[in-house]
Amino acid sequence: MQLMVSDSHLAAYPFTSDATEHVRELGVAIPDLLQKHAYGRARARGKERVIQAIEGRIEKSTEIRPEFELLSYPLARMIVSCVNDDYLIRRYALAEAKAVHESLKAESREFLTDMGREFGMRLDFSDRVFRLHFTDYVRYAHRMHDPGWKLVNRQLQSGWIRLTEHEFRRLLQEAISDRIQHDLPLEVPSEICDWLSDYISSVKESLGARKTEFEISGEVSPGAFPPCIAQAIAQLQQGVNLPHSARFAATSFLLNIGMSVDEVVGIFGGSPDFDESRTRYQVEHITGHEYTAPGCDTMRTYGNCVGANELCARISHPLNYYRIRKRAEKRSSGA
Repeated sequence: MQLMVSDSHLAAYPFTSDATEHVRELGVAIPDLLQKHAYGRARARGKERVIQAIEGRIEKSTEIRPEFELLSYPLARMIVSCVNDDYLIRRYALAEAKAVHESLKAESREFLTDMGREFGMRLDFSDRVFRLHFTDYVRYAHRMHDPGWKLVNRQLQSGWIRLTEHEFRRLLQEAISDRIQHDLPLEVPSEICDWLSDYISSVKESLGARKTEFEISGEVSPGAFPPCIAQAIAQLQQGVNLPHSARFAATSFLLNIGMSVDEVVGIFGGSPDFDESRTRYQVEHITGHEYTAPGCDTMRTYGNCVGANELCARISHPLNYYRIRKRAEKRSSGA
């Protein structure tokens, strides 16, 4: 790219080749970066962005010099690599990509096009319309839950797909997440992990708390299901063909509360387009990637929030609803 000219701009896109080259030009030796007091703020920010990623969102820092913000990115990657946890890697990559997506909203179409080329995308921007080759489109759109992203629902013209600016930015987010995730973990020497041990300990503590938040033990209690999940399961058992977003929500929720792959596959048996091998593959994919069920905001966005009750108004996640109701059931039974 040749559009990013300031440290602050480079710091917003630290994964790019321009940013990597600029970090080299700063000439900061790794031992100095990891040990010298002068770079303490960069190290603290590196830890901070990893912990924020665990919590779901990396906030822009307005109280740090741009070059330290830029240096915090390789430090964050070192910390993530030393922890070397698959869940953390996926969550970190997604949070970094979401943060960049926010920055992209203020960029010109020329910048967006240049960013696409950073990832080797075959694209064209003319007549104020983005066009992306279908092979690149499929590469980044296949994980989208909304049916509107499916290739069969797009207009394909001579191998090219038209996109709005919003859609192109969303695909860039997927490309950024892929790049960050696939580059991790780095091969970090043990002495570097030792130097970062205090930061690593803080990250592990935050990571453990996050994982515990969604761990639910004991037998499954269908009576504690939130209305959105209860309705999705009822519709599946009645043979209703649910939209993909609702299927994903129900599947990830059921896996999160401890149901086995076989049990979840069995619930989908009433679906009119049920294909056991395909369903099993999809459920196992969700299991393998340790996806957490969507929160209430996401459920509302996709029209999957139904019949919200008094408890729904006090929580922000279906799993929290289940935990509260299950605890109440246990108290009422005297267990």
